[in-house]
Formats: sequence, structure tokens, C-alpha cells
Amino acid sequence: MSARHIPKITPAEYLVADRAADHRSEYVDGEMFAMSGGSRVHAELISRVAHELESVLEDSPCVVTVSDLRLQVAPEGAYLYPDVIVACAVQDADPDDMISNPSVVVEVLSPSTERWDRVGKFAQYRRIASLREYVLVSQHEARIEWYTRRDDGAWVYGEVSGLDGVCQLAILGVSLSLGRIYRKVEGRR
Repeated sequence: MSARHIPKITPAEYLVADRAADHRSEYVDGEMFAMSGGSRVHAELISRVAHELESVLEDSPCVVTVSDLRLQVAPEGAYLYPDVIVACAVQDADPDDMISNPSVVVEVLSPSTERWDRVGKFAQYRRIASLREYVLVSQHEARIEWYTRRDDGAWVYGEVSGLDGVCQLAILGVSLSLGRIYRKVEGRR
């Protein structure tokens, strides 16, 4: 028995299909992948991180968006839906449902997607010239990991844990308190 060939689709075909669908799908290497729903803790952590970022960036030119905005990695390549995006120079040429120049991307780790977030998505995100920090938020403990792109292009890893920990996002000049992010979800994990 031979494997069935699944034809690849173009980015334009993906965009037509995704915009018409009643669910979101990501697109990588010519294939669409339907996204599954998240847990209550996952949703709460997205909300808490976005709220904290929005609060400290309120007077800056940066815009904070969550889950529903498609991120264009490259015109010929991947389209992904990060949990939180911070864009500090929104491009007028981007369609209303897409952004192409994030400064910071945040993913809340889920058991079913953690490997993809850490490896596959990070490989895609590193292709984005404007991206300066990639943040991973744990659902299972008060822990945030982040990667910061240095001027020479190298990525530097940082990690903080515990409710009195503080995540320093250098590119934004922002400090995120783990106590504030996790305080309402601490008892539900």
C-alpha cells in the first residue's frame, strides 16, 4: 500500500481558505494545520500577559494583540497565530487580519503544542527581521522563558520562575511580574 499524496497549496490559496473558515488554521510549507482550542488556564494566561504588556506600553507606539491576528512570517512562507503579538511599527500595507513585523511574540505553552512552540514555531519566527524577543509562558508553573535577538543576530536565552520573579524584555524596556501574571491562575493549574 502506498502513501496518499497530499498536494500542497499556495499561500494565496491558504489565505482564501483561512479567511472563509469558521476556525483558524496555520500554514507552513504548503500545508494547513487546524488549530485546536485551548484550556481556561491557557486563555487566562494569554489575557494576563496581554493586559500587563498593554498597561506598560500604553503611552508607546507599540500595539498589543492576541490570538486572532494572523502573523505573516514571509510572503512565500508560514502564516501563524501567536498567542500575543507586540508590534511597534505597524505597517499600513498589512491587511486588517494580518501583521508582518512583530517586535515581540508570546506563546503560552500547552502540553499538545509545547514542542512545536519551542522548536518549529521558533524556527519560523527567527526568519522575521523585526522580531527581537520570543517569550514562552508555562501553564504548569510560574515560569517564563524568553529569547532576545542581539544586534549580531544571535539569540540569548533568559528564564525566570517563582511568583516573585520578573521577566525583563529589553527591547520594550518592560518588566513583567510573574506574581501579577500568575496570581489569578495559580490555584487552577
